[in-house]
Amino acid sequence: MNAIEVIVQNLSEVRRRSMIIWGSIPDDFLDWRPDLEAMSIKEMIRHVLDSEHYYHLALLNRGSLTAYESPYETRPFVTLQEELDFSETYRNAFMNTVKSYTQEDLTRIQIDRKDVGYIRSLSDMLMRIAYHEAVHSGQLLDYLRSAGLKRPKVWD
Repeated sequence: MNAIEVIVQNLSEVRRRSMIIWGSIPDDFLDWRPDLEAMSIKEMIRHVLDSEHYYHLALLNRGSLTAYESPYETRPFVTLQEELDFSETYRNAFMNTVKSYTQEDLTRIQIDRKDVGYIRSLSDMLMRIAYHEAVHSGQLLDYLRSAGLKRPKVWD
């Protein structure tokens, strides 16, 4: 297995586990938040999906975007399944881009995000993208605990 395949597997596993968590959340808890300043559950799910799209565009741009028009901005979050269906095209495009990279690209390509404090190699950026989603998965598990809901088994 080469490094690209490992990164693809990691991104796929992070998403698979997110889906387990997201799918376990009762619809009537999608607006739940631990406090008034926190994102709601559905806002966090959307944040993860929208961020992945932004990151994909930033990879293609080799850095932060000067302007970003979110395809999610004007869409109401109706159901989790509708959100996932809408996101599928963006997810597939992102994963196809990742699969198109070469071993050499991982160190050769630099992603310039100095506007937010860093310039990193493509490999580092891809790992950051997976980490971002994983952090929010952990937050959602804590949300479920705080809301008194059963937490799904993600360590299968």
